Amino acid sequence: MKYQRLRNEMVTKQIIARGISDPRVLSAMRTVPRHLFVSEAMMDQAYGDFPLPISAGQTISQPYIVALMTEALQLTGSERVLEVGTGSGYQAAVLAELVKQVYSIEIIEPLGQRARDLLNKLDYDNIETRIGDGYYGWEEHAPFDAIVVTAAASHVPPPLIEQLKPGGRMVIPVGGRFQVQYLLLVEKAMAGEIVTRQITAVRFVPLTGEH
Repeated sequence: MKYQRLRNEMVTKQIIARGISDPRVLSAMRTVPRHLFVSEAMMDQAYGDFPLPISAGQTISQPYIVALMTEALQLTGSERVLEVGTGSGYQAAVLAELVKQVYSIEIIEPLGQRARDLLNKLDYDNIETRIGDGYYGWEEHAPFDAIVVTAAASHVPPPLIEQLKPGGRMVIPVGGRFQVQYLLLVEKAMAGEIVTRQITAVRFVPLTGEH
């Protein structure tokens, strides 16, 4: 009951108050038990208006940013979505409430394994995870209706553009660790043209890998 109350307050005061209005996104944010995706010592801070450290120098994003990125994808329920950067598993869980299938990649093995175990424990049977370099996407399951990247890249990875279905949408933070980063919405038109626009300034940990 305590955490449900905190979730409801989070949605009302942090998310709706900043203009997020998609009822399905709001429902998902009210449903997913965010406190289970952080350490036991941080559970009481899980619904605060800020990111939290998880491990390996990574973070669980601020609730509003999770909601903003999710709403920007304009999900309707039938999509197959790629997530680059599983992290705690929280964003994947939110997506799983909204779409048919989530494919999530994490480059840091202990993080990816912990997230996989938790998502399985929570019965998210529409999430498939793997350890790997998300810069290159997950070609085996492409093309994707939507892609969400949860770490900042220096540029939009060409393999992700290639694996985005015509008519699809991608949200990705772009910029260096010590530069202004912007959350970008990347749309692929049915004929294949790419249109990109800035949503807002953000701060994310960097996308790691060999690229």
